[in-house]
Amino acid sequence: MNRIDILLLSLNAIYANKLRSSLTLMGVVLGVASIIAVMTALSVVQTTMEKEMSILGSQTFQVQKWPAGGFASEEARRKANRRPSITLDDAQAVRDYVKTADLVGAELWDFGFKAEYKREQTNPNISICGGTPEYEQNNTHYVGLGRNISPMDVRAVRRVAVIGYNIAQELFPFVDPLGKTIRVDGREYQVIGVFDEKKTAFNSGYDDYVLIPISTFTSIYGLTDRNGFPNSVNITVRAITPELVEDAIEETRLVLRRNRKVPNGEEDNFEFFNSNSLIDTFNEATAGVKIGAFVIGSVAMVVAGIGIMNIMLVSVTERTKEIGIRLALGAKRHNILQQFLVEAVVLCNVGGIVGVLLGFGLGNVITFVTSFETSVPLEWAVIGLLFCTGVGVVFGMVPAIKASSMDPIDALRFE
Repeated sequence: MNRIDILLLSLNAIYANKLRSSLTLMGVVLGVASIIAVMTALSVVQTTMEKEMSILGSQTFQVQKWPAGGFASEEARRKANRRPSITLDDAQAVRDYVKTADLVGAELWDFGFKAEYKREQTNPNISICGGTPEYEQNNTHYVGLGRNISPMDVRAVRRVAVIGYNIAQELFPFVDPLGKTIRVDGREYQVIGVFDEKKTAFNSGYDDYVLIPISTFTSIYGLTDRNGFPNSVNITVRAITPELVEDAIEETRLVLRRNRKVPNGEEDNFEFFNSNSLIDTFNEATAGVKIGAFVIGSVAMVVAGIGIMNIMLVSVTERTKEIGIRLALGAKRHNILQQFLVEAVVLCNVGGIVGVLLGFGLGNVITFVTSFETSVPLEWAVIGLLFCTGVGVVFGMVPAIKASSMDPIDALRFE
């Protein structure tokens, strides 16, 4: 008997007991679906994050006082608070001495303002960024109308601004904003440019901020925020080529340690991050969720496997006379073993396929209510089906051995 005949016999046996097979498969379906749904949902979020975190580009990284992924503990928060703020002098040192970088920018931020033009005004959710001319390229957020801030704007401490797309739509729905004067936090700025629209799934506010020269920012707000705390500079650094990113990071580290007088043997008092490091942080944060989903799914699969073994043992008993006839007509014992083993594996994989499809659907539900991108992690589908095959082999082995070891005479006498 060839493998195709064995497979067809197994499928016929499953089809002949549709209700029993369906009930047996529920555990497999739920186990696989729970794993695939969680992995798919995380893949959906990660795919969207990877796209949006590419704001820094493949060859750009940022240096800042605070860790990009937040604080793992209260002690980590206190430790970051004790760090000295990053200064404009630090940014200038990187600009002067890091030879593997071609663009070095500096940014200062403040949040929670209204922008106004005549009688029009925005909600109080506008951010102000004091930046250098490198901001546009280092953050891959380009000016679509008008121009970017220039070195002359910085040197002359001009009251000019490049505004976000949403701000332009709210304040100037029917008017060209270029050359108009707006008020932000009660201060007047001439609009010289409008950023391209940059919608994000995480509502990151890329269309709701105003970019002004960093010198203008410091002349108005100084180097402290509204609560009197030191305002730390974010330094953006673009390596000459993507291949030089790691070299640029290491060179920047050495320059900053020297400029900030960090003693040998002490850890850095600043943080690096780029697109890859943010994604790594996300993967670390979700590792526990992935493990939990896999454990829960595995338990469900083991329970389902025990159910399959019990059902297969019942099937062996019901088909004792059939097994005896086949043995009497010359079927080999390994043919019987293969038939029941394949039947268990096929049963598991039918449930696995249904579970994979259900898991993909559940994992992508979030995409219907958000602007997240759909994701289908096929590698987890393969892992799920391989796991199903393993469960079928392990838990189908006992019934298969019992069937193949029957005595033909006793089997033919069975009633």
